[in-house]
Amino acid sequence: MAVAALIIAALYFGREVFVPVALAVLLSFVLAPFVIRLYSWRVPRTASVLVVVFFGFAIIFSLGGLMVSQATRLAAKLPGYQQTLSDKIESLRGLMGGSGTLEQASAVLKELGTELQHGEATTGRSDNGLSRQASDRTLPIPVEVKQPDPGALTTLAKIIEPLLSPLTTTGIVVIFVTFILLQREDLRNRLVRLVGSSDIQRTTAALDDAGKRLSKLFLTQIIFNAVFGLAIGLGLELIGVPSAPLWGLLAMILRFVPYIGALISAIFPLILAAAVGSGWQMLVLTALLFVVLELLAGQVLEPLIYGHSSGLSPVAIILSASFWTWLWGPVGLVMATPLTICLVVVGRHVERLKFLEIMLGDRPPLSPPQLAYQRMLAGDPLEAAEQAHEFLKGASLEEYCDTILLEGLRLAEADRRLGHLDEERLNRIASTVDELVADLEAHHDLDSPALDMSANPGAAIAIEQARAQRKLIEEESRSPRSVLCIPGSGKLDEATALVLSYLLRHRGFEAMAEEADALSTAKFFSLDMTDTSLACLCYVSQPSTAKIQDVVRRLNKKNADTRILLALFGTGAATPSMGAVGATTCAGSFGAALDAIVQTAARQRDPTIVDTKDITAT
Repeated sequence: MAVAALIIAALYFGREVFVPVALAVLLSFVLAPFVIRLYSWRVPRTASVLVVVFFGFAIIFSLGGLMVSQATRLAAKLPGYQQTLSDKIESLRGLMGGSGTLEQASAVLKELGTELQHGEATTGRSDNGLSRQASDRTLPIPVEVKQPDPGALTTLAKIIEPLLSPLTTTGIVVIFVTFILLQREDLRNRLVRLVGSSDIQRTTAALDDAGKRLSKLFLTQIIFNAVFGLAIGLGLELIGVPSAPLWGLLAMILRFVPYIGALISAIFPLILAAAVGSGWQMLVLTALLFVVLELLAGQVLEPLIYGHSSGLSPVAIILSASFWTWLWGPVGLVMATPLTICLVVVGRHVERLKFLEIMLGDRPPLSPPQLAYQRMLAGDPLEAAEQAHEFLKGASLEEYCDTILLEGLRLAEADRRLGHLDEERLNRIASTVDELVADLEAHHDLDSPALDMSANPGAAIAIEQARAQRKLIEEESRSPRSVLCIPGSGKLDEATALVLSYLLRHRGFEAMAEEADALSTAKFFSLDMTDTSLACLCYVSQPSTAKIQDVVRRLNKKNADTRILLALFGTGAATPSMGAVGATTCAGSFGAALDAIVQTAARQRDPTIVDTKDITAT
């Protein structure tokens, strides 16, 4: 924090130096592609730089001169618009029903002021006549002081003094841009050496990323905003708003400020349209022009041309605009987005500054499994369900359960092994998964519309196979509890059992899940396995082989006719052999467990089936 405070203080107090340097660096990113193109055409480097710099600043100076001339012409015409604007205000006042509370209060204050002045005048008249006569005899003699005419040099100095600072800044920018473009490779090599010659690959990647992103962003934004400003200027000219080129240039410049730039640029044309037009037609047309063009540019054209995002989050854009405006004034407002993009690029490639990318970048701060796990910890099934519905628009249900939900439960199991989860949080995770499964079961079933085969053929094929398996399973009669999903040893295992039972019902099985303590000594004797054809032991933890053998032996004693499947969902869990534990085993994912259950059910119908690939044919 101390280093950050020192850097901000240096940027603030040294803005007279840093602002021209920052402008020069940003302009060099804009002009560098043109220099490279001329150099590739065998034009000498010095000539290429001078030509590009000359034409670039000639365009900038021409636009600046146009703005000054239009502003001067507008200033000369403004007094003529005062009466029209006053009439508009009076008409608005009439529409709003006469004077309001504030106007009445103002009238009362004016009357009180008049009374006070009247009282002072009366007191003055009541003074004695001698005092008045004495004051009449001692009236001051008026004295007029005349300054000598200033010389030509003094007048010239007063004219040049306001222009001195902008001209100095412009000259520094031109010089810096020229030398940066001339010494581009040398500056790049020195920066590589300064940042880290021991890791040239990472430094080069950072410089290339910054150069390509900034050059592409600046050029695209300049061209796009120029077209936007041209459209605004032409539209205002057709409407009849005075100094239309000035407002077009202002709209082009302010549109570099995201979200609010176009709205700010519309304020002065709207006021001028209200002052010039005799009615309200010009004001309405001006407002429609800005609204339609901004919606067309921001919502339609920008996403098609260079994507909807510049690499920054919306909150970061607003905060950066406020920060750089406070630091460097209006120039900082225009440069806020490019400078913040530079910080994001640095944070992406420098490990100690990674927080800059996390705070300012537009990449998701949490991966989908991390977000799912975080919502489980918070006990928020609504946001978890929203994430699931969004994912299921382009993928199958089994993909969601394996890639997001199961990975989130594995993160929870890792924290549980480290002792970071107490009983309350474990109960909250299981409860959230239960509510999430209920929401998915209410909104997603096999009778929903099929996915587009061209958009996601893998997910569509998986659903079609599931429908075929469901039809096959439903052909034979079975008990309401044909598959019983039993948690291994805790709440997280209960969550996996809930998800697996839901997926089984999704495929057409009659399945249900037991509670976390179903295998405990107190509740095992009350465990109902009547008419259960398959018991699936679910573990997201990593149980020992001896523990699994004990559970399988107890279940076999409970119901010898029930087949037992051991489903291991933990990360890196070793799959014990069937002979070692006395049960069929599978590991890795919900998809593997579903395939094993479907294969086991098919074997019960036809013992000749030995492979999952033969299920559909059978």
